[in-house]
Amino acid sequence: MKATLLCVFVLLAAGCGAGGDPPPAPSPEAPAPVRQPAVAATAPSEPRPPRGLALGRAWVIFGADTVEAEVARTVQEREKGLMDRTSVPEGTGMLFVFTDEEIRSFWMSDTYVALDIAFLSADLRVIDLQEGEPESTDIHDSAAPAMYVIEVRKGWFAANRVRVGARAELVFGPR
Repeated sequence: MKATLLCVFVLLAAGCGAGGDPPPAPSPEAPAPVRQPAVAATAPSEPRPPRGLALGRAWVIFGADTVEAEVARTVQEREKGLMDRTSVPEGTGMLFVFTDEEIRSFWMSDTYVALDIAFLSADLRVIDLQEGEPESTDIHDSAAPAMYVIEVRKGWFAANRVRVGARAELVFGPR
């Protein structure tokens, strides 16, 4: 599997951020292929991430291409997003996780790197792709209700042929 890391999206709330509730725990009834891998623990308070996946991170997998994303689960993490970053390494990004599907709004205020923004439905289908320019206050509303948003460095989705309708798989590191 080609390991390409993802830069995750910044949701509109407090300048390149987003609000909302923390995500629900994955359930067997969930329509999306979201996996919470079993994690061997080195000590009860020190879980070891699966195959090198760090705490608070997720792999966002599109076929053979993978992004390693920071996970923004809380209101505060979503509000901060990728603000104040001067770089986003290739193949990395931020994954914004919400508890429900709604129209999501993002902007790039105080974000210094051009980003691609992918809005995903609850079943992890890409429903909209947009480009965000550094320090722009333009609002990027999703074309349809979204439960996940991914921000990566501008050009990553095109370079990896990720289009509207593509399906992602998520693998979360331990909490």
